[in-house]
Amino acid sequence: MSAGRFKVLPYFAPMFADIILPLNLPQLLTYGVPIEMQELLKPGMRVEVALGKNKQYSGIVERLHNDKPEAYMVKPIRNIIDEAPVANEKQLKFWRWIGEYYMSAPGEVMQAALPAHLKLMGETRLQWVAENDKGYTDWSNEAYLAVEALQIKQAITISELREIVGYRQLAAVLNELLEHEVIRINDELEQSYKPRKERIVVIAEVYKEEQALMHLFDRLARAPKQLELIMAYTELNIKKGYVRQVDLLDRARATASHLKALVDKDVFSIKELEIDRLPAKDIPITKEVAFTPVQQVAYDELNKGLATKNVALLQGVTGSGKTLLYINKIQECINQGKQALLLLPEIAVTTQLVSRLLAYFGDSLGVYHSHFSNNERVEIWEKVRKGTYKVVVGPRSALWLPYNTLGIVIIDEEHDGSYKQRDPAPRFHARDAAIYLAALYESKVILGSATPSLESLYNVQQGKYAYAALKDRYLGVKMPVIELVSPRSTDPAKTKGPGILTPQLQQAILEALAHKKQVILFQNRRGYSPFQQCTVCGWVAQCTNCAVSLTYHKSTGKLHCHYCGLKAALTHACPSCGSSSMSSKSFGTEKIEEEVQQLFPKARVARMDVDSMRKKNSMAELFENLQKHKVDILVGTQMVVKGLDFASVSLVGILSADSILSFPDFRVNERAFQLMEQVSGRAGRADGEGRVLIQTYNLQHPTLQWVKEHNVSAFYRSEIKFRELFAYPPFTRLIKIIFRHKDEAKAMAAAGLMAQGLLTIPHVTVQGPGPAVVARIRDQYIQEIWMKCPKDNKQMEPVKEFLKTQKQYILNQRGYSNVHIVFDVDPA
Repeated sequence: MSAGRFKVLPYFAPMFADIILPLNLPQLLTYGVPIEMQELLKPGMRVEVALGKNKQYSGIVERLHNDKPEAYMVKPIRNIIDEAPVANEKQLKFWRWIGEYYMSAPGEVMQAALPAHLKLMGETRLQWVAENDKGYTDWSNEAYLAVEALQIKQAITISELREIVGYRQLAAVLNELLEHEVIRINDELEQSYKPRKERIVVIAEVYKEEQALMHLFDRLARAPKQLELIMAYTELNIKKGYVRQVDLLDRARATASHLKALVDKDVFSIKELEIDRLPAKDIPITKEVAFTPVQQVAYDELNKGLATKNVALLQGVTGSGKTLLYINKIQECINQGKQALLLLPEIAVTTQLVSRLLAYFGDSLGVYHSHFSNNERVEIWEKVRKGTYKVVVGPRSALWLPYNTLGIVIIDEEHDGSYKQRDPAPRFHARDAAIYLAALYESKVILGSATPSLESLYNVQQGKYAYAALKDRYLGVKMPVIELVSPRSTDPAKTKGPGILTPQLQQAILEALAHKKQVILFQNRRGYSPFQQCTVCGWVAQCTNCAVSLTYHKSTGKLHCHYCGLKAALTHACPSCGSSSMSSKSFGTEKIEEEVQQLFPKARVARMDVDSMRKKNSMAELFENLQKHKVDILVGTQMVVKGLDFASVSLVGILSADSILSFPDFRVNERAFQLMEQVSGRAGRADGEGRVLIQTYNLQHPTLQWVKEHNVSAFYRSEIKFRELFAYPPFTRLIKIIFRHKDEAKAMAAAGLMAQGLLTIPHVTVQGPGPAVVARIRDQYIQEIWMKCPKDNKQMEPVKEFLKTQKQYILNQRGYSNVHIVFDVDPA
């Protein structure tokens, strides 16, 4: 036989894929790639895989290779979900680094990185099979509820069934439904993201000619509503080039039946098109940035530094115009055909800054944060991946987006503690992660702040970072005058009525209001009163789930726990001694708002804290009211610190500096200095007539003296000596190990086992175990161990490996499998 008669099939070597699954697994799982998928599959694509007997998951391909695992039987990939990767190669490298450095499972990183709608739902669905319904009516009570739901919705998930019938009845109801053959089980994975579709009206080709259209007008002379629809269509089509059904019916004041008549006559057809959830913004573009001479000098210094270093610290006093320098660097980046990322500490800052950036970058600017819906986040993700957005602004979550050619990363207010992710994992620091991400793209990083972190200033001192400074406010405006005031003068008044504001602060507010200026009052506690206490026996209302006192919120009339969300009724009689003499101690933003309204009844007062800013547009509405001078006095927590820029603010009052300076943390002085200096910077930004009053019992505290002088350098020189003396960052690296369990003894014992093992590691200092500052949250007792480790990454790697091994050893001990052990690298 001739060889030419046989078709030679291509040879495919066995191929395997390491898959990231959305589970807390210590390592990736390897699956086989079927021959028909080998030419299609790429890293970053989502695939459907089986785990165990009956569970299906969607995972992301992290790596393709030819190394068959020896330890277990390899299962094949069931399906490829995407036509193109949803995560690019650099993203996957970034995820891997985050997981390794911050000791998080790959699945935990994936869960944080992907928008919810790019994670597929793999839960079993129960499909109602109407044709097999034999009219059976003798259902149990629980099954009857399930049948009703199924008949209405046609399909429900197991979790929805569980909510309807409860955990205990779930198996019995499921068996009952299967026995009577009224449901079919569907295990297919479903994609939860659905594009928004709009009904578009299209006129038939024949009527696009003017003569044919005129004949149509004549034919419809006796159908006035249909004629109005044609005329409205012509008008709208000229303006927009397309006609939405909803707009057409609105303009013609017609109904769907009138439109259907024209569809039946083949005049119109209706199509469904995918539309953008994030419509274009019609904003005039400002092309040029005008620097002052001082800004130009700083900009030249910045460029000179970035020519030799990958990271530069831009230290600029509050109101110096750092944003203008950012804008110019971003424009340079766009001109080179690259994308730019501007990180902000919180969503609160984005509202005002974005409105300024839109004037420069228009529709090439994208904003990404948690207040967007899941569908909107997917669309932003796609616009970044396709390069539609050249500039992205957002908090730490913006780091996860699929950038193609990232040219510059700017971290504004780089000192801010909000850049640290605390829960859930991965517990990463966005500033440090951003520097690594920029390195992957070989791009530059700018760290901006009026009060830089000690770590960043130390890196400048060591020659690791470049440095540029803006030492003067924009156009030479003076820094605000800061005064320290003792609140002792208010103490006698507290038994008679309002007594939070000192007479000096009250007088200053009156003067500001008389000059039509605005006032900001800062207190870093929300609620009405931080705790309620019996004046006879000293009993304090405590949360039943957490080791904290309950905070009274007057807006709800209840006591709230800010850790677990518990709400309890206000106590009128002490449960300990029976006394009715209950007193509110200290004060929060709600109480300040009430007192300010009493003292200044004609003033328009607003509050800015987590409770008052919960709605999607609350922040934007408040900023608009401040801008239009519809608010005279703003009371707020640290949210007011985050970059607010309003020209009319002339007075800032810090109501309790002592509470900021007394927190048990090695960073307490640094945080207090940054917080007070930043909030002080909100005053007098336009005319230099700013004034700041700080209420404190400790008038001689050195940190307050440096705040008073706006002296960042003196504070740094003093604080860095203490850090070196006591071996705290930036001279060491910290790892906090957290142990949680409902049984306090088990949490303590597990922590003890870990500490015992850690004593064998050289060059590591161990502190603890001991109870956390808040020793119980949500009925879980918490123990902590703090480790001081060498800065060198090579020395850190074996330490991390030992911690993982020791954790597994503890969890394998009898009775300890339910202990929750968490590693927090570089805790903030």
